[in-house]
Amino acid sequence: MKLISSCFRAVCIGVLGLVALDCSAQPAAAASSLRAASGPSGATAQRAAPASAASAAAIDTVPGMAPVTDRANLYGDAGAGKLSEAARDALPRVYVPNLQSNDVYVIDPATFTVVDRFRVGLNPQHVVPSWDLKTLWVANNAENTTKGSLTPIDPKTGKPGKPIAVDDPYNMYFTPDGKEAIVVAEAYKRLDFRDPQTMAIKSSLATPQCAGINHADFSIDGRFAIFTCEFGGMLVKIDMVGRKVLGYLKLSTGKMPQDIRVSPDGSTFYVADMMADGVFVIDGASFKEIGFVKTGKGTHGLYPSRDGRKLYVTNRGSNKIHGAEKGMGSVSVLDFATRTVDVTWPIPGGGSPDMGNVSADGKWLWLSGRYDNVVYAIDTASGEVKIIKVGREPHGLTVWPQPGRYSLGHTGNMR
Repeated sequence: MKLISSCFRAVCIGVLGLVALDCSAQPAAAASSLRAASGPSGATAQRAAPASAASAAAIDTVPGMAPVTDRANLYGDAGAGKLSEAARDALPRVYVPNLQSNDVYVIDPATFTVVDRFRVGLNPQHVVPSWDLKTLWVANNAENTTKGSLTPIDPKTGKPGKPIAVDDPYNMYFTPDGKEAIVVAEAYKRLDFRDPQTMAIKSSLATPQCAGINHADFSIDGRFAIFTCEFGGMLVKIDMVGRKVLGYLKLSTGKMPQDIRVSPDGSTFYVADMMADGVFVIDGASFKEIGFVKTGKGTHGLYPSRDGRKLYVTNRGSNKIHGAEKGMGSVSVLDFATRTVDVTWPIPGGGSPDMGNVSADGKWLWLSGRYDNVVYAIDTASGEVKIIKVGREPHGLTVWPQPGRYSLGHTGNMR
């Protein structure tokens, strides 16, 4: 496969039907401690005082959820090299689902070359690590058909197993206690709670106002999750204990929210919006918009650094769902503490960085180049980019193994 290497440096808020939630277990850092700041890009942002892990009381998590070991950094157990026993024996590989060629390319991260390729179901969207870290699931949502499926991959061998028929699995997450998988049935505005091994349906939750329900992240205590509504310009908050919709939040200037990630202290959520060209900041407890950070054209994916200090923000280079090759693609490095952009790295020659994750040692950011049929491996220290040719329209790739005790889904929301 062709390998190219190059180097570079670089409010109007409407809430519909919101129900109050007991958030007494949220971090002490509150919205009142925020102050306005202006980042290098000129965007308006907010600053938050860091939480003190030593003085904070223990987080009261939902039953069955692993304890939060560091209240100031919920990503602490997913730090560089902290591989669990379940992930330690996995074959080091990058799995790339190609939406249009209906296959998965497998890259050896040591050599930056494609070493395998296998067919999966129709329109593979994301490769999702299971909660117990023993399986990687390829979510084949078979757009506009009823032929959706999940293809299991054994991470120890890198080989696929027999697919399981599942209706419209655009994305997949797991409850914080690991007892259920949450299949995001985007076309049906619905969340399907399934057995995490057999994928047998257990219950469903309708989200009727959430057109294009898509990505999610969870509160620090596991009591609620916030999902993005791609085609409605809004968010939906879900009570994970009572299994009900708590409310919807219309973004002030957002039109197409994509990925979402919680801050290390659990107080805020960052929402990428590919039409707004930046990241909205949402207070988790009050479910209100409190800031916006401009990043780049077509903001899409969000990935915390292994030390939990930075957030890698992918800018796909186009505001269109199907953009052109060699666009204004870039990656912005956002500082969690200051909520400002440290640096923005353009893709040399243009590109379309989309979805992926960070290597186990934190040294490489792996991203699909969706409109360019490539994968980018970006050196997080030097900004060097390696480009690897893959199949047609690569999407939610995952790099494996990743550190952490368990996975909440997507391409590796590790805790």
